[in-house]
Amino acid sequence: MMIGGPDGPVRAPRLLLVDDDPRLLVVLAEQLRDDGFEVTTARDGAEALRRLELAWPDLVILDVTMPRVDGPTLAREIKARADLPIIVLSAIDTGDRKAALLEEVAEDYVTKPYHYPELRARITRVLRRLGDRLPGQRIVLGDDLVLELHRRAATVNGVEVALTPTESRLLYALAANLGRIVSTDTLLVRGWADTEDADPSYVWVTMRRLRQKLETDPNRPRHLVTVRGVGYRLEADTR
Repeated sequence: MMIGGPDGPVRAPRLLLVDDDPRLLVVLAEQLRDDGFEVTTARDGAEALRRLELAWPDLVILDVTMPRVDGPTLAREIKARADLPIIVLSAIDTGDRKAALLEEVAEDYVTKPYHYPELRARITRVLRRLGDRLPGQRIVLGDDLVLELHRRAATVNGVEVALTPTESRLLYALAANLGRIVSTDTLLVRGWADTEDADPSYVWVTMRRLRQKLETDPNRPRHLVTVRGVGYRLEADTR
């Protein structure tokens, strides 16, 4: 399906909706299609994986509690294949469970019963957030560091290193502004937009962890540069 855009027709975002509630699948899929999305549905994790063998969506919406392959297992399997954005849609509303899924595999978490306009806005926001234009899928920052954020991975001195979704979100924001300062507040929004009482220390801790992963000498970083009192800058090193 193509939809109109300022520069002519553009492809409608493709969504994969996974839930074991057949009524929800029908109703939500119809709502999303009415809003211009292309929607494929699956009634459990195993069926979803078969769908993924045929075509990759732009975003996955999945339930936590499902037969055969549950939501967290499915999400991990998806992320192992490609860094597709995931929104969890679940009746489970415990803070610890939400925080764990957001840190490990999910870009957002919506609690059932959902309010459709809110869910649609979250879908749009995640797609827009991940629409940051990077200087290519493979970003060479020096002879010691290559980022492949579409795979949620980096190569450090010839060794591949996996990145968490939160780490990838921060690096997306930095790479989209290569050589320019990105404020701590902006990174906090990118990494933890829906976390209550998110604190700048979240950014500091994650950036420290990224330096441990990505820098040859974390104490003298060549790429992840701190601009004290302001934020961070991602630098290419051509030495």
